[in-house]
Amino acid sequence: MIFPRSFPQHGLGGSTDLPIPFTYTVVAAAWALSFSFVILIFAWRTPRLRADSPGWPLPSWVNSFASSPAVRRVLAGLGLAFTAWVALAGFLGPVKSSQNALPATFYVLLWVGLVALSLIFGPVWKLISPVRALHPGEGRTSYPERWGYWPGVIGLFAFAWMELASPDAGSVRALLIWCSTYLVATFLGAVVFGPRWCERGDPFEVYSTLVSHLSAVGPGAQRGTYVLRNPLGNLQAVDVRAGSVALTATLLGSTAFDSFSARPAWQRWVDSIAHSPLEASAIRTVGLLAMITFVGGTFWLATRAVPALDPAERRVLPGLLSPSLVPIIVGYVFAHYISYLLEKGQSAVRLLLGMDPGGVNYFLSNHPTALAVLKVLFVLAGHVLGVMAAHDRSLRVLPKQHQLTGQLPLLMVMVLYTCGGLYLLFGG
Repeated sequence: MIFPRSFPQHGLGGSTDLPIPFTYTVVAAAWALSFSFVILIFAWRTPRLRADSPGWPLPSWVNSFASSPAVRRVLAGLGLAFTAWVALAGFLGPVKSSQNALPATFYVLLWVGLVALSLIFGPVWKLISPVRALHPGEGRTSYPERWGYWPGVIGLFAFAWMELASPDAGSVRALLIWCSTYLVATFLGAVVFGPRWCERGDPFEVYSTLVSHLSAVGPGAQRGTYVLRNPLGNLQAVDVRAGSVALTATLLGSTAFDSFSARPAWQRWVDSIAHSPLEASAIRTVGLLAMITFVGGTFWLATRAVPALDPAERRVLPGLLSPSLVPIIVGYVFAHYISYLLEKGQSAVRLLLGMDPGGVNYFLSNHPTALAVLKVLFVLAGHVLGVMAAHDRSLRVLPKQHQLTGQLPLLMVMVLYTCGGLYLLFGG
């Protein structure tokens, strides 16, 4: 029995848009592998990436505008107003998901749009977070540093589960419960632990901040100033803490599972053994966990496969190298969701404005060859940037005599992620 969903998953706008020609996949994988070895062996022998490089200063009026307290208060107010508007749409709008603005806003504008905005403008969720607007003050006690990013990881997994494994991902009622739980939990955390909770425990802020380190816009030497800098240089400033590997594995693994779960063979298998929506949900939950565990486990093993290290040095390597997965995550997100964002995002905006969700311009879907090439380029660009980031970081943290051999397992795992992502997009 097939259990329908009232609102389409991300995969409907991702891997199922079109089959990517197999030739594109093979050529892209070959280029990824070749370029990786060129970087590793010939072209990059000393560390080059720095988060404190001078960069190119932005005009003074841009810095004044971006750092203005008044502007930040306006953005916080707009974020709070937008949250209230979406909540009203969820509570008072039509019960049918396709006509209610909440599901479209939640899955399209929030989850996918947040990546694009953070990549362009930096950590935007800090500015528009409704929780930060409601509780801008300090907490009552210190945030336990040993928790690291784990609260945020749990929140991100909860989102991925809601979309990919819950019994009814598109139910307006279910989404209202999820969003209400998120707001209450995040607000209480901010009351107790202050802004540090938002930085580590708010899943959307954690995600936005991680992606923002790949933005070309970064903080300048003086407080309140911003510069244009090599995005891979900004990536060196990622704050590595407990849960960093789990964070990147959850983001990459959940996107990969979205592609995998859209495959007809998986859907038929789930339908053939599940006797109820709850059983189907349990199976998808196991599959989601398995994919995240696979990504995290292979990365953890590859980064620790460096000879001649004492246990303490080996133990910290996965966290130190985890930021190198950010370009791969972003590349795969855009490859998987680009048409979903640009096309179904139009429907989301129209619903929010009280308009008919029809009248969408399906430009990308109407040009399948261009869309296929675009998807492959996103994956390939993410891989190349990820290898460059990992190589530069490895030159800093690995013993000199093992800087080449120590990177080979990580390189092979990154190639595996890239080829696997291309295969899932091709076979979706």
